[in-house]
Amino acid sequence: MNKLSDWLPTTNKEVKLRGWEELDVILFSGDAYVDHPAFGHAVVGRILESYGLRVAIVPQPSVHDNLQDFTKLGAPKMFFAVTGGCMDPMVSNYTASKRKRDNDAYTPNGDKGFRPDYATTVYSNILKEKFPNIPVLIGGIEASLRRVTHYDYWSDTLKPTILKDSKADLLVYGMGEQPLREIVSLLQKGVPFSSLTTVKQTAFLLKNKEEIPKNKNWNDVSIHSHEVCLKDKKLFASNFKVIEQESNKLFADRIFQDVGDSKLVINPPYETMTEAEIDASFDLPFTRLPHPKYNKRGPIPAFEMIKFSINIHRGCFGGCSFCTISAHQGKFIASRSQESILKEVEQVANMPDFKGYLSDIGGPSANMYKMKGKVQEICDKCVSPSCISPVICHNLDTSHKPLTELYKAVDRHPKIKKSFIGSGIRHDMLVPEFNKLADPKELDDYTEEVMTKHVSGRLKVAPEHTSDPVLKLMRKPSFTYFHKFKERFDKINIRKKLNLQLIPYFISNHPACEVEDMANLAAETKDMGFQLEQVQGFTPTPMTVATVIYYSGYHPYTLKPTKTPKTKHEKEEQHRFFFWYKRENQAWIRNTLTKVGRQDLLQKLLPSTNSWRKNKAEKVKDTFNDTVSFNSRKKKKFSKRKKR
Repeated sequence: MNKLSDWLPTTNKEVKLRGWEELDVILFSGDAYVDHPAFGHAVVGRILESYGLRVAIVPQPSVHDNLQDFTKLGAPKMFFAVTGGCMDPMVSNYTASKRKRDNDAYTPNGDKGFRPDYATTVYSNILKEKFPNIPVLIGGIEASLRRVTHYDYWSDTLKPTILKDSKADLLVYGMGEQPLREIVSLLQKGVPFSSLTTVKQTAFLLKNKEEIPKNKNWNDVSIHSHEVCLKDKKLFASNFKVIEQESNKLFADRIFQDVGDSKLVINPPYETMTEAEIDASFDLPFTRLPHPKYNKRGPIPAFEMIKFSINIHRGCFGGCSFCTISAHQGKFIASRSQESILKEVEQVANMPDFKGYLSDIGGPSANMYKMKGKVQEICDKCVSPSCISPVICHNLDTSHKPLTELYKAVDRHPKIKKSFIGSGIRHDMLVPEFNKLADPKELDDYTEEVMTKHVSGRLKVAPEHTSDPVLKLMRKPSFTYFHKFKERFDKINIRKKLNLQLIPYFISNHPACEVEDMANLAAETKDMGFQLEQVQGFTPTPMTVATVIYYSGYHPYTLKPTKTPKTKHEKEEQHRFFFWYKRENQAWIRNTLTKVGRQDLLQKLLPSTNSWRKNKAEKVKDTFNDTVSFNSRKKKKFSKRKKR
């Protein structure tokens, strides 16, 4: 049975319970406090604790009263740490159409209103006002993706680095364990916080008159200033190529950007975490449960979703142009050891309410575990944002064997009845025609393992679109490979008598997507027997190629003009094609496709009345012929019996 002191303290009473008189670090989070490795604030808190520091967490502090949540624990000896939460607060608070969400998955009972918009900036400003002499360190996905001049969809403005608006002293971007450990080590050696200027994977602002910190191991690169970006969208777009490439290089350059009377300094990222390093993060002494303070407030939806799941790796080498995963977690895969994963399986299996079913064994992409470059020296020099677009890199080892073996090892645990794969699977890597250097049998073995043992009725994959130009911009393979995957899926489905459904995900109103592309998507998927349900509109989020195009109108790599549906009307029209089967959309679809002269698509989606009547007449005729034939056979049979 857990004691209250098993969690990091959240109140003065809990601080006293530990016998502490003062704190070294106080962490503020936009999420409710769940002491679990899937929640960033818990990982940060436990790492700080492992260095012998006295750490407290203030989850979801109120910003609507006298701000006592920000002062109740006093001032820490070292610094305040601030995160907006596991999701960007604007994504958490608003839909793609900028409508306020009805719930917040990271709050007890899903209640809304406990996380302010732009939470990191709001919290940091309050702390700087209340405690002007205490350093503020910001991190998490909100700070990470907003570390440089970025387009903010919700305010429809170009914003400077979040360091400017938040007044924070230092920003940790990406997965923060490695820089955090170095920061703590330096502080414990007596280095002043203001001197932490050469820590990898951090960013900070210098006044223009201040001297730039020296580091002989780094090369420097400058990008267009924030003020230039405000005046010239094309130059803003050109910045992103540098930012993305440097974020994904193993040995990157330091980036400078002028912002008003200051200079933004973004230090290069750390190398990918080793197996021992990522294991150490997951092996910290988590209770794996929400803080007891929430017992009477209701379940936390995000926790309920991952309660019985296992995260096996971080990073994604897909580099999809609409996705922020590689921008935050990196494109190189950091995989846990099988021993560490099985140790966590043992912990989950012994939870009091565990019924034998793991909800997910996965990561950002479920089937990238243990995948890396065959020759490390080639990866060391690579600047490509994706390892599998436009083709799979010849140097990438895409063997699914370690993953198949891991699934089998998990399933051998006596308390595991079934382990599901809830994370998205990259179906294209399972198609030999696309993954040409892989062993086809190995790919089929993995696909069959997943379909027969790790899926409950439905297998979800994300082809995202059917148009090759749109897919190319998305950094996704041709839809041809989805057809190929479906063929393999159907064969296994029939051979094993599984009766599984394949559920494809798609995106509407993505840059480069025209109305005709959406009509073709609807027609092609209808031909394949799909009636789409899992669909979404493109949401521009900071630090993606697609968002840069959405705002600027230029592709950051080619600087060629690229059109994007932007008005509410354009977006709604594209989205309607997903639901061609709804009667209220059919007259509009007929008019739209007639106007653009695409009768071919119209006939596929909504066959004309004459065609419908003709088809129906043919069906009636076939039924009549079948009936006559049946009666004739019956009559002959009866006649034979009579003769006997």
